[in-house]
Amino acid sequence: MSENENLVLFEDCGSYGVITLNRPDKRNAMNTAAQMQLQDILRSIAGKYPAVILTGAGPAFCAGIDLKERKERLEAEEKPREFSRGGHSWIETVEMIRRHPSVFIAAVNGYALGGGVSLINVCDLAIAAEDAEIGMPEITFDSYPTVAGPSTQLRILRKHASWLILTGKRINGKTAEKWGLVNLAVPRDRLMEEARAVAEHIAQFNPVTLDWSRKALDEIPSHISDWTAALEYGRLVTSVIQNLIGKDKVTPKKF
Repeated sequence: MSENENLVLFEDCGSYGVITLNRPDKRNAMNTAAQMQLQDILRSIAGKYPAVILTGAGPAFCAGIDLKERKERLEAEEKPREFSRGGHSWIETVEMIRRHPSVFIAAVNGYALGGGVSLINVCDLAIAAEDAEIGMPEITFDSYPTVAGPSTQLRILRKHASWLILTGKRINGKTAEKWGLVNLAVPRDRLMEEARAVAEHIAQFNPVTLDWSRKALDEIPSHISDWTAALEYGRLVTSVIQNLIGKDKVTPKKF
């Protein structure tokens, strides 16, 4: 078997799917081949699953992009793929997750470093093992976390983002929960159980409602910060959902 085969795995769980980054010996660092496989899976499952769990094989969630491959490209004077606008760039990969029609749930099972933090940030929800190690080490090699930095700064308080970016130190899953970087921290042996329960819960809802609710989450307050405008947008979203799925089908679920 080639070393570039099965770098990303997909499990069909019926109402939801599970994507597993599968380079455990490399802490699931994403080389170009892994990014290509992840993008292929994202395209193939679009519109098929209301919810998708993203996790990693072995002791790591994701250690970001493959720095060894990047160094080799720099030495060969090639333009780094993660900054390219075409092809299989890292920015393109994380954007595909952010814009995917499925609700993405990060199950952070271990090390989430650099680009691994980007993956947490582009997922709609995130559950971490309490002992997961999350950080951005870029400052230690004279760099700024190009994607992980901005995406983290958009999601947590400046002081918390500053700690990660300016010290290069890691935080555990419990601290990530306190800081709002993840929704929930649980013991490692319960992580996938919790993630699967959330995925199953979300999968019961209408995909149209989920899609437009996510659109509203992106719009408010990112683009709409005025109270009246936000309420008006909320009414618009509700109206669109009712028109798309039929008012007669919009009935309250039992809570």
